[in-house]
Amino acid sequence: MTERRDVDEPVRSPREAFGEALRNARELRAAGRLSQSDLAKKARTSKSTISRIERGVPPIASNLPTVFDQIFETDGQFKRLYEEVVSRSFPALYRRRMSLEREAIAIWEWAPAVIPGLFQTAEYARTLFRADNPRASDDEISASVRARLARQELLRGDAPPNVRVVLCESVIRRRFATRDVMREQLAVLLGLAERPTTRLQVLPLDAEPHSLMEWPVTFLTASNHVTVVCVETYRTTGIIEESEHVRTAVRAYDGLTSEALSARDSAALVREQMETL
Repeated sequence: MTERRDVDEPVRSPREAFGEALRNARELRAAGRLSQSDLAKKARTSKSTISRIERGVPPIASNLPTVFDQIFETDGQFKRLYEEVVSRSFPALYRRRMSLEREAIAIWEWAPAVIPGLFQTAEYARTLFRADNPRASDDEISASVRARLARQELLRGDAPPNVRVVLCESVIRRRFATRDVMREQLAVLLGLAERPTTRLQVLPLDAEPHSLMEWPVTFLTASNHVTVVCVETYRTTGIIEESEHVRTAVRAYDGLTSEALSARDSAALVREQMETL
């Protein structure tokens, strides 16, 4: 039976739920109640940060949920609550995609214009968000950057997904940010490509036309080996699940990888571009 909620009871936001869980864990700790100052010392943060989080005031630093789980031995509770906070920070159209991304065992990306969000540095992302919304406040831009960087936690876990990325050559050559920002972004990209779970390839500018060339495309494969295709267009994302269309898209992606430079040659090209900046 579904538990009924009083109509006058306010609906908690994910951020408020995180704060309430933290306060309860701190005050009801089996080994003895912790003050906010005590918890701050254990978490290597400030009392004001703990107070702010418990009141549901953003932001929550991306490293703290794991720290709280370790302190309170909560078996990933705070990590899960944080993932919900991050998910809710995205427009509704993107939330299902974010959920699928978090659970994926394999992520394949095709990027025709910019570095995919899972690999962006803070300043690269900030430049993109500022261009997309020039009237946004600095706080709004910073919140968007934090949400994007929080998605990258899935790459740093104990069992990261297998990732394949094909970038159009124009992505690494386009200079829409300062030289320092672009150099840092390319360096991070190279570092990620060195991981055993990540393969980076660059599609040359003179490659043959292909059916995926117009939009960024992401393939997300779940633990049951079912793959969906996410296609991003202007301010929206489409999720393709019909098996025939998915198979067609996978074949097109296989064609991209065969046309692209090898992982070694791709890394050399990215490194060469860094040196020209």
